[in-house]
Amino acid sequence: MLDWSDTSSASKAAAFIPLPQAPADATGLGTIDRAGGRVSVDEKRMINCRADVNQLLPLKYKWAWEKYLAGCNNHWMPTEVSMQADIALWKSRDGLTEDERRAIKRNLGFFAASESLVANNIVLAIYRHLTNPECRQYLLRQAFEEAVHTHTFQYIVESLGLDEGELFNMYREVPSITEKAAWALRHTQHLDDPDFKTGTPENDQSFMRDLVAFYVIFEGMWFYTGFAQILSLGRRNKMVGIAEQYQYILRDESIHLNFGIDVINQIKIENPHLWTKAFQEEIRDMIRTAAKLEAAYGRDTMPRGFLGLNAALCETYMHFIANRRCAQIGLAPVFNETENPFPWMSEAMDLKKEKNFFETRVIEYQNGGALNWE
Repeated sequence: MLDWSDTSSASKAAAFIPLPQAPADATGLGTIDRAGGRVSVDEKRMINCRADVNQLLPLKYKWAWEKYLAGCNNHWMPTEVSMQADIALWKSRDGLTEDERRAIKRNLGFFAASESLVANNIVLAIYRHLTNPECRQYLLRQAFEEAVHTHTFQYIVESLGLDEGELFNMYREVPSITEKAAWALRHTQHLDDPDFKTGTPENDQSFMRDLVAFYVIFEGMWFYTGFAQILSLGRRNKMVGIAEQYQYILRDESIHLNFGIDVINQIKIENPHLWTKAFQEEIRDMIRTAAKLEAAYGRDTMPRGFLGLNAALCETYMHFIANRRCAQIGLAPVFNETENPFPWMSEAMDLKKEKNFFETRVIEYQNGGALNWE
């Protein structure tokens, strides 16, 4: 395989002109700097770097490119999953309890709005201020995946014949969903200000705060109650079509989460002055508050719970997840040490499992050129 990040003497033969420390334009939309010189690997940075249209090669952050390739190989579409069994079960009077139906509808309502919020954040905020082209390449792939996820909920709603107005307006009509959406939206709104620019410690911390809000909390915490609810039903052979689609979404989200964590940690390495004790405590408070909002959402979606799942267990699970996310970005835990109440979720996230191709799609589905049938 070609190593595009090679910095051997041959690749250094051309003379490189150092870039200014604080470039005037970091968007890639400014006037081309005709005297700017070629960009070297060492000059690439996550933030506050000259974007200059698209200096993809040579690569500096190979992990970002690898995640882009993984996303491409993980391609799937919701319409490839049969909904026939789900439709029959949903129409059956005795197929689902009222509590299960409530959880499914609330779940779909939350995710339908959330995927759009995440997509807006990528396009309107993160892409503008993350100056590394490898990372931007992955963001373009992620934005497409968010569109596929939104398509998934449209496909489910249409297949089951649900009230479209009810499901797609829950983000402003169901308080537990509204509170989470409003909390997250504040970060996008701030960074989408046309006058906002990174380059100062305060603004750079604002950008990191946005990354934590959407990657660590929104995609890395808030989606997991919903995953547990639907995958729990799937384990009992209920709503198996939706469960299969959620498993594909979970696979995508695991890459999104790991990408965001890598970005945050790389910014910390390159800008250690931003990761102050005060800022770390602020981030821990964000995670703690997010877990409380998610607990309220769990109580709303499962006021009485159903077989194998209830709001109290979901809150415990959220404490477990919150501590894990803290560790991944180098923070002290925010809750007492907690056991994972859903060990089977680890199996659900282990997507390298065999399935009967004649019953469903292979769980390791990739595009035609990358699919391994062994």
